[in-house]
Amino acid sequence: MADQRELLELLLEDARQSTADIARQTDRSEDEVESAIADLEAAGVVHGYQAVVDWANAEAEHVEAHVELNVELDRETKYDDIAGRIANHPEVETLRLVSGDYDFSAVVVGDSMRDVSGFVADQIAPIPEVTQTVTHFVMDTYKDRGVDFGDDRDDDRLSVSP
Repeated sequence: MADQRELLELLLEDARQSTADIARQTDRSEDEVESAIADLEAAGVVHGYQAVVDWANAEAEHVEAHVELNVELDRETKYDDIAGRIANHPEVETLRLVSGDYDFSAVVVGDSMRDVSGFVADQIAPIPEVTQTVTHFVMDTYKDRGVDFGDDRDDDRLSVSP
């Protein structure tokens, strides 16, 4: 398939659409689309397909925090080594090496703020190379992975007019 980016954008927009729908949108045959998707999966470009969940509307408890991690490396330890130890925990939903004021950005999830803060304190902070953690709890989500949760939110702020 000629335009990999087009296919990836269609999958990101709605991974549940059929290969026939994708074929129509890209002027390709279904076989070409199926083959291209299989190639993307085999090459490790596409790792999975997930629903975008608005946890505020779900009955289940869910807390998400973005955690900044600073680390100190020594001659034997690399970022990949530390990342492997952190990413092994199921509470860590996302882990990225970033540029800027801290080294890693982690998304940690749990059933309560206590669970998340306890996990960071008991499992992440004690890692010898971790020198500092800063935890930011998500209070509300307005948009996630391109999906706008928008209009069904109540805005309880008072209007202010000049």
